[in-house]
Amino acid sequence: MDLEQVTLTQMRYAVAIEETGSFRLASEACHVSQSGLSMQIQKLEDLLGLTLFDRSKKPVLVTPAGGPALQQMRAVLRETERLGQIAMEEDEPAGRFRLGVIPTLSSTVMPLFLGTFSRAHPKVELVVEELKTQEIIARLRADTLDAGLAATPLGVPGLTETPLAKEAMYAYLPPGDALAKKREVSQAELKGRTLWVMPEGHCFRSQVLSYCGRGSAEGPLSIQFESGSFQTLVRLVDEGLGATILPELALRDLPDARKKAQVRPLVAPVPVREIGLVTSRADLRRQVTEALESSIRIALRAALSPAPRRAKTLDPLA
Repeated sequence: MDLEQVTLTQMRYAVAIEETGSFRLASEACHVSQSGLSMQIQKLEDLLGLTLFDRSKKPVLVTPAGGPALQQMRAVLRETERLGQIAMEEDEPAGRFRLGVIPTLSSTVMPLFLGTFSRAHPKVELVVEELKTQEIIARLRADTLDAGLAATPLGVPGLTETPLAKEAMYAYLPPGDALAKKREVSQAELKGRTLWVMPEGHCFRSQVLSYCGRGSAEGPLSIQFESGSFQTLVRLVDEGLGATILPELALRDLPDARKKAQVRPLVAPVPVREIGLVTSRADLRRQVTEALESSIRIALRAALSPAPRRAKTLDPLA
């Protein structure tokens, strides 16, 4: 087996076929003729002494023997990409950086720093994907993400977390609700009420339900609907159909009059969610990572109220 003749181009073609399930689509993605791509894949298979793809299937399937080989090819291509990124970052942050962001932060945190970061670091190609927490963890482990912006702490072995800010949570009440007469709302007062929450899989749902004591002796929460949008939750509450709990940044765009009438702090210890940047311990993009951490931290410090003196950080994976 003469592996010296295996080229990076051949490996890129093979990975493209795996991702698209098609020789034709792979050739289009790689900007090469289909015949040229097929010829290089055949040469690669001859050099390795194994068949990578079952061409009789539509879409094309990876063979049992080809799976481990393609996994190693992806690792080789990632390390090659990192070598180029390290060279580019010699003087300043640069190169392609893949960031995963959980949905409940993409709408509230991303607009705060994205423009400033892009202007300050024009050589960084920031590729942002909206992903759930478990997807971010899996992608970081597979090394198909460089970092994740998520609710922390996660406590996942092999990952490093950098806390950036603490965001307090508030009760959002329907117009004219009796609880709006109070200065603060307690956990006990929320139990047993209709509460709008995020769908399964969102860490914010887990945090809200753990805080409100789902399944406690006082009785379960009455949940009639789930939405993945803070704006939808707000509209439902405004219709008088229940209450919800929202993070501070989700309240920024509400009119002051509505905040005064319908938003109430929660009693101490105030529930907060920690916002953090999560990376692999093998992070080789420190210049970009540190620049990103700094930009997000500065933006959050300007947008958020000071952290409560008595606070309880909720577990995002509860």
